[in-house]
Formats: sequence, C-alpha cells, structure tokens
Amino acid sequence: MNLQDLTQQVIHIAKEAGQFIRSERQIFNYQNVEVKGLNDLVSYVDKTSEKMIVEKLANVFPEAGFIVEEDTKSDTKSYNWIVDPLDGTTNFVHGIPCYAVSIALEYQGEIILGVVYEVAQDECFWAYKNGGAYLNGQKVQVSQRKNLSESLIATGFPIYNFSRLDSYLQVFTHLMKNTHGIRRIGAAAADLCYLACGRVDAFFEYNLNAWDVAAGALIVKEAGGQVTDFTLQNNWLFGKEIIASNALLKGEFGCLVQEKFKLNP
Repeated sequence: MNLQDLTQQVIHIAKEAGQFIRSERQIFNYQNVEVKGLNDLVSYVDKTSEKMIVEKLANVFPEAGFIVEEDTKSDTKSYNWIVDPLDGTTNFVHGIPCYAVSIALEYQGEIILGVVYEVAQDECFWAYKNGGAYLNGQKVQVSQRKNLSESLIATGFPIYNFSRLDSYLQVFTHLMKNTHGIRRIGAAAADLCYLACGRVDAFFEYNLNAWDVAAGALIVKEAGGQVTDFTLQNNWLFGKEIIASNALLKGEFGCLVQEKFKLNP
C-alpha cells in the first residue's frame, strides 16, 4: 500500500464532500434538522455526505471496513475507514463557520492516514504515518510553547453525559485563570488540526467518538504533538476521552487533567 498516493485520493474525496456541504449551506433550512439524542443534531447533509464518502472510499480501497457516524455502513475488518461526514453539525445548522469532513484509515488499532477538510475556510489538513503533517500542501508543526501560562487551549463542552462535569469545570477554571484563554470551536477535528499547526497549544475533551478524533489525532502526532487519554495512556481512539498538546506541555497539562479528574496513581 502506498499511503502517500492513497492520502491524495482521500483528500480529493473529502473536498468533493466539502463542496457538497458548502453548496447546501447556502440553501439550508433549519426545519431540516433532526435530533438523534440530547443536543445531538443531524440533517440530510450529514447523511448524504457520508453516503458519498463511503461509496468513493469503497472504490478506492475495497479491502477496508467502515466505522462511520451515521451508520451508512458498519462492517469492520483489519483496515477500517473512520468517517465523520460533517464534524460540527451544530455549527453548520446555525451558520457558524467551522465544520469539517474527517476521514481516517485505521489498521489494527493504529491510525495510519488522516484527512480533515475544514469546509468554511477551505483548509485541508492531512497526514499519513511517518510522512509529516500538512495544511493545504504546506508542512505544519505544533507550537513550541513550554508553559500553560503562555498557551491557548481548545476544548469542547459536554453536550450529554454530565457525570464528569464537575471535574471538567475544575480543569476549565484553572485554565481560565492560568493561560492565555480557552476556545470552544465546536468541531473536535478542527480543534486537533489547529493544535497541529500551532494555533492552539493543547486540547482536551470527553464524550468523543472515534470519528471525532481519529484523523485529527494522527495529524497532531505527525506535526510533533502528543495524544493520550486522561490517564496518559493510549486509549484515546475508542476511550471517549482525549488530551492532545505540543510535546513540551504534555507533562504539565496531563498532570492538571489527572489531578482534577482524580486519576493520579
């Protein structure tokens, strides 16, 4: 398998889906919104985008299975495409310009290819294993900030399962008082890509699914960053929690999250 060539094909597929999403945003009516669960929105745009992506990926690499958000196809194999056809649906339906197509390829638990196309800004982030990270063809790297006190942090607010909210708010409070600030962008794939290119310095969130983080996490790693779960182990893909940062902040930021979530050994 040539990951470089495959990545270029996936970029083309992501951009095609993005073009569809962009055109639909111009005519989108909020009456088309459906509710999957508490604060969990979906529309025909998500579903159509996913069908387009799944069909094209199946042609490009038919040996792979699928892990997808809207259940277009859900068979798993040694290789699996992990697809979020529209990350940031709430932003999309409200007309807030940050939403993305996220496509990753997983092999036996490891992400080996990732593409995130942020539709509104026409920014395509991509990476493949050991190939570096790129934004619109230009190589990117995480920031070199060494301390939280000089850092900008990204996060996502819980929209359901508020059982860990108190611990989350303790982290939030500390960061609000001791960093340059906190940003809630509304699309985890974009959060991770903004970390990869140095716009923010660290990111944490819980209640995330694999399709929210798979592609972006690889892009962070290939840009020189670190990705773990809240216990600083490697269960971030399916463990529904993630910490990501530049390498220099991993210790301070990880210890903060562990302390507030009472996870210290």
